Amino acid sequence: MTMTTLRAAVAALGLGLAAGPALAQGFTPANPECIAPANPGGGWDFTCRQVGRMLQELGMIDATMQVSNLAGGGGGVAFAQVVNERDADDDLIVAASSATATRLAQGAFPGNTMDQVRWVASIGADYGVIAVAADSPVQTLPDLLTQMRDHPETVAVAGGSAVGGWDHLKVLIAASAFGIQDVRAVRYIAFDGGGEAVTQLLAGSVQAFTGDLSEARGFVDSGDIRVIAVLAPERLSGDFAQFPTAREQGVDAIGANWRGFYAPGHMSDQAYDAWVRMIGDLYASPEWQEVMAANGLAPLNLQGADFQAFVASSVAQIQQISREIGIIR
Repeated sequence: MTMTTLRAAVAALGLGLAAGPALAQGFTPANPECIAPANPGGGWDFTCRQVGRMLQELGMIDATMQVSNLAGGGGGVAFAQVVNERDADDDLIVAASSATATRLAQGAFPGNTMDQVRWVASIGADYGVIAVAADSPVQTLPDLLTQMRDHPETVAVAGGSAVGGWDHLKVLIAASAFGIQDVRAVRYIAFDGGGEAVTQLLAGSVQAFTGDLSEARGFVDSGDIRVIAVLAPERLSGDFAQFPTAREQGVDAIGANWRGFYAPGHMSDQAYDAWVRMIGDLYASPEWQEVMAANGLAPLNLQGADFQAFVASSVAQIQQISREIGIIR
C-alpha cells in the first residue's frame, strides 16, 4: 500500500454520518451493568459512569447502573469474559473505543473477533492531540515533524497505549501525512496510561506526547503542556477553539477516538433494540450534548447496524495500517 493510499485509509477513520436509533418496546434492564475494561479513571470508566448516570436521570432506566471495572489485556479480559461467560446477558453493555477496534484488528484478543459481540451505539468521538511541554522550543506540528524526519534519533513521543495501539497510530498518521516515508523510524515509547506519559514528558525523558483531548485537558489547564495540534477536520468550539488543527498547519491528519458500547453476542433482539434506542435517545438529548461540549467530545451519532458497519470498517483499515508498520503480517 502506498503512502497516499495509507493516508486515504486513515482519513476514513474519521467521523461517520448520523443514523437514527432503532425502535424497541417492552424491555427495560432489571439490573443494568456497564463493564469498563480498565481501572477507575480514563475514557472507558468515564463512558460507563456518565452514560449510566444520565440514563437514570433521564428516566430511561429504572435502576442504578452498576459499573464494573475489569482491567487487563487492554480490554481483552473483559471481552473474553463477555464472550465466554456472559454471552446472553440482556442487562449488560461494555464500554469500547478506537482502542478496542485497534486491538481486535491486530489480533491482540487471542481467539476473539469483533463478530462475537453486538455493537450497540456511539456516544461521540475524542480527537487525538499531539502536545509538548509548556517550555519546549517546539512551537508547531511541522517543527516537530521536521525534526522527526531529519533527526529521528532526537525525538521520542510518549503515549498511553502499547506499541501499535491507537496513541501510537495517531502520531504515525501525522508523520505519514507530513511525508515521512518510513514511519517505522518514528520513536514511540509506551506507558501505562496518558498520565504517566505526560509525567515522562515533563521530566524531559521524551519530547512529545500523543493522546486524546480529554486526557490532555487537565495538563493544559495546569500549564504543564502545550497542544501543538488537534487531529480534527476543523477547530473545535468553546474552550478547545484555542488549539490549532494539524490540517491548518498543512498536515492532513485526522485521528478520532470514537467512544461507544458493545453487548453480548447472544443478547436477545428485544434487549439489543432497547439498548440501541436508549443510547440513541441519550445521544440526542440536550443534556448529553452539554456533557460532550464540557469534555471535548465531537459528534459521532451511529446506532445499531450502522455502528456495526462503522466498527467493521475501522478494524479493516487499522489492519492495513498495522501491516504497513509491521505490527501484523
